[in-house]
Amino acid sequence: MNTSISASWGRHINVIPPQSGEPALAPISSFVDGQCIYSCGERADQVYRVEFGAVRVYRLLANGRRQILAFHFGGDWFGLQSRDRHSLNAEAIGVTGVRYINLQEEPLCRPALFSAALENFSAAQEHQLVIGRQSAIERVAAFLLEMSERSGYSRRFELSMSRVDVADYLALTIETVSRSLTKLKHRGFIELHGARGIELVGYRSLQNLCL
Repeated sequence: MNTSISASWGRHINVIPPQSGEPALAPISSFVDGQCIYSCGERADQVYRVEFGAVRVYRLLANGRRQILAFHFGGDWFGLQSRDRHSLNAEAIGVTGVRYINLQEEPLCRPALFSAALENFSAAQEHQLVIGRQSAIERVAAFLLEMSERSGYSRRFELSMSRVDVADYLALTIETVSRSLTKLKHRGFIELHGARGIELVGYRSLQNLCL
């Protein structure tokens, strides 16, 4: 069972407990919203695991626009690289705790991370399928289903990320994301609760929209 710690404002945050037999992890490093965890070009000799909070992994395009390639949540591994330098950037979303493994100190842990690498590869493929959709409303619907799945198939959840992040993840503008959410609400597929609260009241309809 997950343990929890209390943040400075009294909110309880789930922390992923260490698993038996896994490589030794460094103590939790805490990051504030928007703080860099690693940057493109830095040495990729560490692999990271989210303990609480969330992480966005992105790259900057030639035109200066940000393209978010993945979101990582509690228990997710990230920073896996086939090269010796990071090709992407990673930042904290909100208050986030991360542990890491130093691959130079524990080279034998590399095979244990193989399944995590496969999961990240599969997620990247799914993301490409989502942004390949021609309809913006289909992209947003697919994103909400993904976030529901990541929260244990909950029908009501809070988005960790802002709508700007969602837009950069789906290769849309923030205005298009907002319009798509409003359209889904008017169709009776979702309810919006505040800035980030989502309730999927038409779960099957959202799935049909994404077929």
